[in-house]
This record gives sequence, C-alpha cells and structure tokens, in this order.
Amino acid sequence: MSSWEKWLNRPQTVWLRRALFQIHLWTGIGVGLYVLLMSVSGTVLIYRRQLAKTFSHEQRIAPGPGAPMTVDELKQVAKRYYPEYEVTRVYERKNPDQPVEILLARGEKRLQRLFNPYTGADLGDPLQPGFRFILWLADLHDNLLHGKAGLRWNAGGAIFTILLCLTDAMIWWPGIRSWRSSLTVSWKENRKGLNWALHSALGFWSLAFIVMWGTSGLYLSIPESFNAAVDFLEPVQESSKTTRLGDQVLFWLSRLHFGRFAGLPVEIIWTIFGLAPAVLFVTGTLMWWKRVLRPWVRKKIIDEAETQPTGNSLRA
Repeated sequence: MSSWEKWLNRPQTVWLRRALFQIHLWTGIGVGLYVLLMSVSGTVLIYRRQLAKTFSHEQRIAPGPGAPMTVDELKQVAKRYYPEYEVTRVYERKNPDQPVEILLARGEKRLQRLFNPYTGADLGDPLQPGFRFILWLADLHDNLLHGKAGLRWNAGGAIFTILLCLTDAMIWWPGIRSWRSSLTVSWKENRKGLNWALHSALGFWSLAFIVMWGTSGLYLSIPESFNAAVDFLEPVQESSKTTRLGDQVLFWLSRLHFGRFAGLPVEIIWTIFGLAPAVLFVTGTLMWWKRVLRPWVRKKIIDEAETQPTGNSLRA
C-alpha cells in the first residue's frame, strides 16, 4: 500500500500525520491560554458599541437657584479637592442639568472628574466602571496591555494560531470510510471518545473562521508590513482613482475581525464561532491530560513506589 493509499484509508498509520499531531498538540498547549483569552475577549468586543452605549449614560443634576460658578471658581474648587493636581482644562456644558468635566494632571498622571457647577460637589469619574472595563478589555485584546510590545506579541500569537489551523486541517482527515461521521458528534455512539469527536468536529466547522481571525489579527498587529506588501505588489499610481485590490482586502480583513458590518445576525454567528477556540482549548487540554500528563504522573508514582524500601528491608 502506497503512502497516498495509507493517507486515504488509514491516516493514523502515516508518520507525517503522527508528527503533525504532536506539533498540533504541543503548539495548542503552548498558546492555549492566549487563544482562550483572545476568544473570550474578542467575543465580548463584538458588542463593544452596544456595551459602550449602555455604560456611557451621563449624570444629570438639578440646576441651582443661582448662576453657575465661573471657570476660575471651578478651578479653585477642584484644587481644594485635589491639591496635588493642576487643572488643565474645564469643559462647560450648554445644558443647565449637565455637570462640568474638569481635567487635572500631576506629572504624567491624568484625572477626570465631574463637578456640580452650582454647589461645587465632586460627582466622581465621568466614565462609569462598566465603560472603563470595556476600554480595558479592548486594550487587553488589541495589545495585551503592553502597547507596541503587546502588538508584536499578538502578531506571534496570531502566527501560532494559524499554524494550529494548518496542522488541524492535516490531522483532521480520519479516513475515507469515516470522514462523514467526523463532521458530527453522536452523543450515544461516541461516549468513550466524546472529547475527541467534539474537538474534531468543532475544529473542522470553525477552521475557516479561526484562520480568518488569525490572519486579520496578524494584520491588525503589524499593519505596516501588510501595507508594505500591498505597495510592493500594487504600486501607488497617482493618476488612478480606483481603490487597489490589496487595500480592499485589508479593509475587509479589519471589518471581518469583529463582524460589525451586517447587524445582529452576523454578530450572533461571530459569537458562536468566536467561542469555538475556547471550547477547542478545553477539549485539547483534556486530550493532553489523557495522552501525556496522566501516563507521566502514573509512571512517576510507580517509579517512586518501586524505589522506596519495603517494610522487610527496613526491619532487616
């Protein structure tokens, strides 16, 4: 039987598949937590606009009987509350029921506060905790909270994610006789191998989405490299008024990443497949435990038991 025939009928016996499986397994363990983090945070950020709108309601105040304070008076009030800070700007509002926003600074540290222009009361942070959490989550997803360095780490994570997808596409093939059954999960027939069946079927159906997210995430992490490639393949022509094909591809890569281009139906689809990498991480970790870690733990326990002296040898 040739190698091709083995691959078609019994791929588990082909050494290349076994090697790719090990690459897939250990790469998944290595970047699994990263994939889990990107999966969950990215799924939440699909609804960033709705969440930001929900958590961005501004406070309202009751207008006082007299005239509101002047800018200089408000600066003095803010200085009394925060003597270590300097007032950098005062934003007055047109409506009498809106508080005044004051920006303060101390070195590189910045502070934003709302004040009642009639009583001088400090009304707190203009950004609600929920809104700040969304900003923090976006910063975590975009650059891992580390600015430009985080962007480079995200680029590496995206490359390893694409590698996971490529190896998955190679090792998914179960053989010509059983490939159809590997597209679904039978809860009754696959009780013993349920974890593998779920991982295999979900990996197949979500493969295109994860490749798209890996590629678009790589672009958003190092856009200058992609732009340079487009400029090389399609040099800018000042006389041309049409948008280059490469620019259109990059534009759609950024839009596809979060699925905010066709309303709620697409957002729901992106949510379902956006959580698929998290499920794949859990099922992959269970396989790693079953195939690698648990046998190693058992062997270690047996080896330690064999090296310990018996009760007879101690008495002797």
